[in-house]
Amino acid sequence: MKRLLSFAALGLCLAAPAFADLALATSKNCMSCHAVDRKVLGPAFKDVAAKYKGNAGAADMLAAKIIKGGSGVWGPVPMPANTQVSEADAKKLAAWVLMTR
Repeated sequence: MKRLLSFAALGLCLAAPAFADLALATSKNCMSCHAVDRKVLGPAFKDVAAKYKGNAGAADMLAAKIIKGGSGVWGPVPMPANTQVSEADAKKLAAWVLMTR
């Protein structure tokens, strides 16, 4: 029983950063246009992660797009600038999106 509880606690500790960043994405209104596993208005985060897999500069590029917005990569609908997101939060969000599977 102790072993089972230890594994459960370890699982929760490993999952905590993902939940924390989902909460951050929700608080910054990212989830209004995106979802983790399906296209809404913008692409699914798992699709973004797949597109930029192995790209060393992707986290910085995505963090900049989160703050400044962008267009043309995922179709005709532009992503508006999100000036309420700090640079530190944008980097956390970009890193989380890139590890989404």
